[in-house]
Amino acid sequence: MKKIVAIIRQEKLEDVKNALVEVGCQGMNLAEVKGKGRQRGLKEYYRGHNYCIEFLPKTKLEIVVNDNQVEEVVDAIIKSGRTGEIGDGKIFISNIEEVIRIRTGERGEKAV
Repeated sequence: MKKIVAIIRQEKLEDVKNALVEVGCQGMNLAEVKGKGRQRGLKEYYRGHNYCIEFLPKTKLEIVVNDNQVEEVVDAIIKSGRTGEIGDGKIFISNIEEVIRIRTGERGEKAV
């Protein structure tokens, strides 16, 4: 099993969510986060003063999938989340040793 963490633009959340549902992704968690990368924030001019918003708002999706679903899920995130501009986000993939469904006690792929 793999854990896929995707940091995406907030405005792309609905597109990404719909694409994930289309490829059969049943569960996901999301959190509103702030971060910075190559985009380097935003420079604004407000009431006669320049200031920089260093950490920009993003959406973080966490998805646990079986090994055979990884490429399909990653492709769905890339295709639906891409704008072609700096700041589109990143995807991180890591191994999951064990999953346990609390309600039933199921373990492994059955619990995903």
